[in-house]
Amino acid sequence: MSTTLAIALAGMAVIALCGMLGRRRPSGDLADWTVGGRNFGAATVWFLQAGEIFTAFTFLGLVGLVFTGGVAALYVVPYLGVGYILLFFVGPRIWRLGKERGYLTQGDFLADRYGSRALGTVSAVFALLFLFPYLQLQITGLGLVLELVTGDAASGAVSMAAGTVLVVVFVLWAGVRGVVATAYLKDAVTLLVIGALAVAVPIHYAGGVGSVFERLAAERPELLTLQAEGAGPVWFFSSALVSVLGFGLMGLPFLWNSVLSAGSARALRRNYAFLPLFTVVVAFPMVIGFTAVLVLSGDTEPNGSLLTLVREMLPEPLVGIVAVAALIASMVPAASMAIGVSTLVARNVVPARSPRVQFWTNHAAVVAACLAALLLALLRPDLLANLILLTYAGLVQITPAIALGLWRRRPVHPWVVLAGMAAGVAVTLALSAVYGAAIADVNAGLYGLAVNLAVVGSGALVQRALGRTEAVSDGPAGAAPEPGEEGEEVAPARGE
Repeated sequence: MSTTLAIALAGMAVIALCGMLGRRRPSGDLADWTVGGRNFGAATVWFLQAGEIFTAFTFLGLVGLVFTGGVAALYVVPYLGVGYILLFFVGPRIWRLGKERGYLTQGDFLADRYGSRALGTVSAVFALLFLFPYLQLQITGLGLVLELVTGDAASGAVSMAAGTVLVVVFVLWAGVRGVVATAYLKDAVTLLVIGALAVAVPIHYAGGVGSVFERLAAERPELLTLQAEGAGPVWFFSSALVSVLGFGLMGLPFLWNSVLSAGSARALRRNYAFLPLFTVVVAFPMVIGFTAVLVLSGDTEPNGSLLTLVREMLPEPLVGIVAVAALIASMVPAASMAIGVSTLVARNVVPARSPRVQFWTNHAAVVAACLAALLLALLRPDLLANLILLTYAGLVQITPAIALGLWRRRPVHPWVVLAGMAAGVAVTLALSAVYGAAIADVNAGLYGLAVNLAVVGSGALVQRALGRTEAVSDGPAGAAPEPGEEGEEVAPARGE
């Protein structure tokens, strides 16, 4: 076994151990397991939310996107910054409703706000469908890291399997508190490593960051501007818009964990006021990507650009440390997504009335989701950037329902919202299957969203003409909601 592989595997074990140490006491309460009693302070929530920026996409896919598309990869910076501005207003509102009404998931919110169990269930199914590519991205990252730093494809498969098992173990054992415990370590390690590499890689290969861009301007100027075709202005703005809406309007189910676990709306607002500044750190891997353009051959695997540079530049022990940073950037988000997936299944998809049955259904879903993502990662290791774009393109179809659900009056009947969501998802899936992530450089999710809004808008006009709008309760439900039948107010349910 190589030194790099040994350090990487040891690092994975330490990550899982940190996650397991996050557990305070045995708990059969799904709310405690999922949102930690809703009492995390601002610092804890900061690490949870800031950690959502650094995933396998940051270490691998973003560098690969720069390697192939140049400055088009900068779409990530505005979408995160603007998304946090939206969350400054949306997050505290959802937190208050979640605390008063007992929400644990996105599906809980939609079912309660529209008084429709069907809407909560169907939205949860759609969320699961499109969140899987993002979970697969993290698992794929686990294998790609070791495969690239060791040069052995078999070690990649071993890494994916071992990492998936370790994620399942500490998630089942500690829930969201395990994610919190590893988030502290993850943010410190990834920031330190990616920051150091953003300085060391350009110096080693080109004499510094300034020299990198001077050479690019002379040798590859097309990568410093948005081109007319491919990853050009249309692709840039459409991808940024879809991502802003999906992120800023809470379309990603795993974002609900960190928001609902906060101890106060003030803690969320404080974090959202500063998180846009934190997004500048995503420029670090972009600098490495531009360096890779000058150094590596055109047939290099884009997603492996960073690790290929590191393997050729550093001794094995340091390569192992970089591998650990990339691995933790996959494992911790994978754990958060596993919690988001499993809670949707237990709360909104599988009709389990007993809290005990719901709790164990949730745990079974963790295992099933992670194993399914592992199998997909082994069989379909698609381009990481395309996977994340597919996730956002699909999940943005849920955001109109979320935005309308924040109103104090229900402006549209739940069946209209459901029809719009289903139409948007169908269009997005059909176009993505035939044409890929973009059609005429426009993100496929925007076509689906246009259809979605057309259906919802038409329904709203008809409903308004008929004078049918309903008030929605913002008051305490006293417990987790059990959504009622379509069009009915939701009665307070059993205690947690």
